[in-house]
Parts: sequence; structure tokens; C-alpha cells
Amino acid sequence: YSLSNSYLQFKEFLGTYNKLTENCFVDCIKDFTSRDVKPEEITCSENCLQKYLKMTQRISMRFQEYHIQQNEALAAKAGLLSQPR
Repeated sequence: YSLSNSYLQFKEFLGTYNKLTENCFVDCIKDFTSRDVKPEEITCSENCLQKYLKMTQRISMRFQEYHIQQNEALAAKAGLLSQPR
């Protein structure tokens, strides 16, 4: 079970990494006339990665908040939490 689960997690990570790399490359790398990466391309790539990481973190926080609210609502419905007065 854990080997299969680890494989699926790694496969999902690689898919996400490849998609992020492709998106940032397409958005940021414009000049193919030299082997050197231009400073503005480096800055764009770094900003692209930071934006993705911040977005992922924000989605994760919202997802956790949603689950907390859902659990509290279920507990209140079951009478496990005292109702606000």
C-alpha cells in the first residue's frame, strides 16, 4: 500500500513540477539567440515560481479553513458543540 501511495504521490509531484516548469518557461524565456539566460528571464522565472508557491500555500490554507468549518458544522449539528447564544 505505502509503496503504491508513494509512487502516486511522486508521480503527482513530477506532473506538477513539469507543468510549472513548462508554464514559467513559456511565459519567461523569449530569446533563443544565445545560450545565456538573460537577467530579465531569470527574474521572470523566479517571480513565476514564487507566485506559484504563494498560490499553493494560500489554497492549502483556504482548504484547511474550509475543513475546520465543515467539521465544526457537523459537530454542532450532532450536538457536540454548544450553540452560540
